[in-house]
Amino acid sequence: MTFPSSPLPRRRRSGSAALFALPLLLALAGCGGAPQQKPQGPPTVGVVTVQPTEAAMTTELPGRTDAFLISEVRPQVSGIIRKRLFTEGSLVHQGQPLYQIDPSLYRAAVGQAKGQLAGAQANAVSARLKAQRYTELEKINAVAKQDAADARAAAGQANAAVEQNRAALQSAEINLRYTTVRAPISGRIGRSSVTPGALVTADQANALATISALDPIYVDIQQSASQLLQLRQSIAKGGALPNEAAVRLKLDDGTDYPYAGKLEFAEVNVDPSTGAVTLRARFPNPQGLLLPGLYVRAVVSQSVRKGVFLVPALAVKHDPKGNASVLVVDGNGKVSERPVETQGLQDGNWVVTGGLHAGDRVVVNGIDKARPGATVHAVAATGKPGESAVIDQPPSGAGKGKAGGAPGAAR
Repeated sequence: MTFPSSPLPRRRRSGSAALFALPLLLALAGCGGAPQQKPQGPPTVGVVTVQPTEAAMTTELPGRTDAFLISEVRPQVSGIIRKRLFTEGSLVHQGQPLYQIDPSLYRAAVGQAKGQLAGAQANAVSARLKAQRYTELEKINAVAKQDAADARAAAGQANAAVEQNRAALQSAEINLRYTTVRAPISGRIGRSSVTPGALVTADQANALATISALDPIYVDIQQSASQLLQLRQSIAKGGALPNEAAVRLKLDDGTDYPYAGKLEFAEVNVDPSTGAVTLRARFPNPQGLLLPGLYVRAVVSQSVRKGVFLVPALAVKHDPKGNASVLVVDGNGKVSERPVETQGLQDGNWVVTGGLHAGDRVVVNGIDKARPGATVHAVAATGKPGESAVIDQPPSGAGKGKAGGAPGAAR
């Protein structure tokens, strides 16, 4: 005889399944839930160990170009300009004819001087012969001694007249040559201030044209007297050495001039209106790129500073007031912020003149991981400054869970 299933045993089996599922859920929660991370160590940063060295101290100063030679072409005789013999803006050479002044009057003056010289020479011959005759007659007492003396004096005067007329002829010939106005120097000539037909005079104020020699060319640089005084005091105390390195130029559009120059001298006087001293440098200018009066920036190296530190540029940060600082790692791996004094950039490095000591470890790579007061793991920096020196790898096995058992193990 078969009896229907009773609901009581069915409820008992349901309760047993619930009791069996509870430890299974706990096991799954412990094994397949959120992974437990292993504790990580201090972040790794790249550092450079700084040592004192020498560095050329460069200063960028304003300046203006000036011609190496300047000559204002002026007439040395008066007359009418007949021809202009050059092209404005062209290159002229020393001695090249530039203007032709009407030479008619000066040719006539030369002819007159030649005639006067010839007459003086003829008188001198006559006076000399007379003096010789009187001298011979004087020996035999045929003439008075006074007459003989007068004849010799007249001969001397005739010779002097010859010399005077010869000098007058030379002066006339020189004036005739001056009717051709020639270039006194080689260089580039500017515009002409006169045209053919204009009257010019020997003592006029206006120049006919101006010639400028532009290769080489000067650059007059302005430096404050206080900076120059500090430089000289530093050199006198032994903190710096004088440097004669080349001077570099930055043009007005920001580009670099391709040729280096040399510092010639510094003025001995201070301009009372500006408080600046003028330094003069000379630069080659074969292509004529630099013109007189051009504004430039000169990068001048006047000294070599001793006992400074070269720190990669990205390792130095500046606050809104311009104060510089770096992050330094001590022997225990602790990071601290160190204020420093800088004096210009050199080949991508800040020249640090104060605030660091020999052997300090400055953070270069991984600066975002280093915080003042934090502990880091410092390694030697590699790669370019600012790039991460070490690639942080996740801990082995992190983020991986393990199953705690089969669901049916407790059956």
